Amino acid sequence: MLAALLFLIPAVFFVYGMLRDRRRLSNAVWLGIALVMLLLLLAEAGRDNPVLSLPLVLAFMLAVLGLLLLPLALLANGLVMVRREGRSLGNLLSLLAGLALLGEMVYFAWGISQPNDWVRGSAIGLFLVSAYIAFLFVSLLLYSVIYGRTGRRSGFDGIVVLGAGLLGSRVPPLLANRLDRALRLYRREQEAGRSPVIVVTGGKGSDEHVSEAFAMSEYLFERGVPAEDVVLEDQATTTEENLRYSKKLLADRGLTGRVVAVTNNYHVFRTAVLSRKQGLRLQVIGAPTAWYFVPSAFLREFVALLVRNPVVHSLACVVLMVGGLALTQIG
Repeated sequence: MLAALLFLIPAVFFVYGMLRDRRRLSNAVWLGIALVMLLLLLAEAGRDNPVLSLPLVLAFMLAVLGLLLLPLALLANGLVMVRREGRSLGNLLSLLAGLALLGEMVYFAWGISQPNDWVRGSAIGLFLVSAYIAFLFVSLLLYSVIYGRTGRRSGFDGIVVLGAGLLGSRVPPLLANRLDRALRLYRREQEAGRSPVIVVTGGKGSDEHVSEAFAMSEYLFERGVPAEDVVLEDQATTTEENLRYSKKLLADRGLTGRVVAVTNNYHVFRTAVLSRKQGLRLQVIGAPTAWYFVPSAFLREFVALLVRNPVVHSLACVVLMVGGLALTQIG
């Protein structure tokens, strides 16, 4: 009974948050808590029910196996990223995460067997911190998928395509995916008798020959979009500026109705969170991304979301680390 109640409370908060505003970060946390409580509820029910216990044991074994293989998968992905995309910090994230996770596992296995209480306590504390970060990561990942697959898909007055880096003056595949997704939305609206405006947004980087907005507009013109349906926003350098400047351009044209922002699937939820922070009412839709790019890209998005509340997460990690040390001292 208690396990069922512990599941229902976060589940109710999750559903309420979804109905109130799908862009709330707390929705992801409530989802994660509800899923953990659901697993505990199923574990309790499976103690006396072999029909449930066997699938739960198999699921637990698969989860442990996945956890053990995760560092190797991240390391392999990091090597692929470096080979295909170069050695920037963003491209090294999955490699660094794999090394950190592998190091934590080795330290925990060594530290927990040591006679020194402080060493054992630090191993337990580090494990608790890692579990906390893993919980947040999985919660945000699952909720990002839910957010990206729900919500309105038509009936838009404006389509904002967020910029990404160019190759000189050429639109790379990552940005082309966003533009192709926007084109499909645009043509669907036309088939329904509407004529939305497409806002292409992004300034000129130091290594780019033209602004991202200009290159994106040329891409759309080549595919039959009339010039009067394309608006250029060529000043923005961040996602927040992309959204803010685009909103003003749409308002200047008298378009204050429904707006959709198009970005890549790994970037969808953070864009939604930023739009909520700015008081913008818009839907965010994702475009597909190359498989090897997704782990590093989502890790980058995860870090960006974490640093929005540095005090809360830092305090939580300190409490967990101190808790791990206290367990061995009390014992």
